[in-house]
Amino acid sequence: MPGQAPVEWRVSGGLTAYEEALDVMAARVAAIADGTEPELVWLLQHPPLYSAGSSAKPAELIEPRFPVFATGRGGQFSYHGPGQQIAYVMLDLRRRGPDVRRFVATLEEWIIRTLAACGVQGERREHRIGVWVRRPELGAGREDKIAAIGIRVQRWVTLHGVALNVDCDLAHFSGIVPCGVSDARYGVTSLADLGRPVTMADVDGALGREFEGLFGPTLQAVGSTENSSPGRRSASSSGPPTR
Repeated sequence: MPGQAPVEWRVSGGLTAYEEALDVMAARVAAIADGTEPELVWLLQHPPLYSAGSSAKPAELIEPRFPVFATGRGGQFSYHGPGQQIAYVMLDLRRRGPDVRRFVATLEEWIIRTLAACGVQGERREHRIGVWVRRPELGAGREDKIAAIGIRVQRWVTLHGVALNVDCDLAHFSGIVPCGVSDARYGVTSLADLGRPVTMADVDGALGREFEGLFGPTLQAVGSTENSSPGRRSASSSGPPTR
């Protein structure tokens, strides 16, 4: 929107502890709601872990080989680990429109456009959350999830966000029923598994460009360990959906 402040864009190198991320999100969301801090998108990777959303069922935790964290986001069990880029999205829906469904749909579109920039066709499904790719070479009707979405809304400010599989260990998903989808036709994949060995810097650059096309300008955070920013605009150059 005209005059809207740019979204702070932060990229953390290495692995960020899950507890630390939750604490940072909680503090930042409260500040955004109070009007004392700008909106934030935070890209990072976690050490191997499982997170349980508000709809997680105990039976869907098959083998807890990694730490398990309960979280207030929507959804069921998810795996996070090295090679998976997390985007924690903290946006104020009071200013952007208090429509959670639209917000989730826009997150899906963000990932679909990012995947297209990496040469992969991602698609949404009406009754399966996240972004999916068709895998006809693996069998009739076979599809794999490449990105998960799980959000929470607090005081109309969003928490959590998306997890995009770039080059992670897909065997680690076998410890859970990912997102509650147990049908054998549906698995998980990554850009590397699809034969797209893009770097994390490539992915971060695509995420930044496609985010701005949907949500508006960003401004890199001071101290961010940004590893790529091709085409990224700054505030000076840009002018004045729970599942």
